Amino acid sequence: MLITTQDEFSDYEIVETLGLVKGNTIRARHIGKDILAGLRTIIGGEITEYTKMLAESREQSLDRMIKMAEDFNADGIVCLRFTTSAVMQHAAELFAYGTAVKLRKK
Repeated sequence: MLITTQDEFSDYEIVETLGLVKGNTIRARHIGKDILAGLRTIIGGEITEYTKMLAESREQSLDRMIKMAEDFNADGIVCLRFTTSAVMQHAAELFAYGTAVKLRKK
């Protein structure tokens, strides 16, 4: 599956637009990780607990979006975007979306 944040691929022509594809996940923070993160805000440095959680969330959202595009028999996804939003206290959604397309080599 070819994916880009651009409107098109330089080596491919979009021959059909199949529609919106999306994937999301909602993750809750863990109290133990919050304590470690709080300590890191005092001494400084990367908050690796949250970095790992967000990386896993991005991958899961991407995987779900790609699965939806595969169900459309798409060759690629253009205009990939990510967004996040708070769902409730201590939980956030990571949402990936784009446009599924059929491609032909130029």
